[in-house]
Amino acid sequence: MPLRVAVQMDPLATINIIGDSSFALMLAAQARGHALWHYDVGTLTWDEGRVTAYAGPVTVQRVAGDHFTVGEHTRIDLAADIDVVLMRQDPPFDLGYITGAHLLEKLKGRTLVVNDPGSVRDAPEKVFVLDFAHFMPPTLVTRRIEDVREFHLRHPGDLVIKPLHGNGGKAVFRVPADGSNLGALTELFGQVWREPFMVQPFLPDVAMGDKRIVLVDGEVAGAINRKPGAGEFRSNLAVGGHAEACALTPREVEICEALAPALRARGLVFVGIDVIGGHWLTEINVTSPTGIVAIDRFNGTDTGALIWQAIERRHAAM
Repeated sequence: MPLRVAVQMDPLATINIIGDSSFALMLAAQARGHALWHYDVGTLTWDEGRVTAYAGPVTVQRVAGDHFTVGEHTRIDLAADIDVVLMRQDPPFDLGYITGAHLLEKLKGRTLVVNDPGSVRDAPEKVFVLDFAHFMPPTLVTRRIEDVREFHLRHPGDLVIKPLHGNGGKAVFRVPADGSNLGALTELFGQVWREPFMVQPFLPDVAMGDKRIVLVDGEVAGAINRKPGAGEFRSNLAVGGHAEACALTPREVEICEALAPALRARGLVFVGIDVIGGHWLTEINVTSPTGIVAIDRFNGTDTGALIWQAIERRHAAM
């Protein structure tokens, strides 16, 4: 049955259609006969019990520079006029993001929101993963330099410091073993972000790759191995990393099997997890996961279709 789908995401004109997962999902939805609307989270409104957005009907095509056509924007009721909302705007995971999730949660029982907005709000990438700490490298979440120095004594060597709600490898710093810039970085993080930050030992295994594994309703759909570019320790594709085909290690299979029940129970249909060196789980990406275009290119798969099959099953079960 064709569905009416509203996509909450960043402006279509700004996306890179070569690798954008949201665009791939829109293409896949369109291929299955679903009708698409696009809106910006800034237009999301609660009006006497109705959740509305200022949206335009849209069609998409994989033609650079001419990849979408949008009709006249009108106010639509996301319960009465829409069957599925794709919550796909990029972080930052700030109060605006959280408020958007609260408003979309008011649609529960009427319109299917993917991923589930309450679970997205309660399971940010570097916080939800703490529930599976036995798969993680040693990890500290703090704001105190004293705690960082004590952690460094327990785990001598280089450290990595990163914001708790960052994305795309932004503001991730490597601290040398002598801790020479540890105090300055801790001060910087404390001034720029109100929340704690994350500290972990630097994992030399990152040279082997940082694997992005995509799970669809808890099942592995595919994976790519991302390797750092020249002169860089971060492997994110957004900061110059490159991707290669890969298979899962037994440890990675174990991680995926352990996560699956929690993902299904939370309504997290499209999730991307990051595993370093085939062993260490570092993130569970639920806000706006990426990677399906590269995975499909290497594996000859159609992850977008798998995601829509899962969405259609969930919608039919409502």
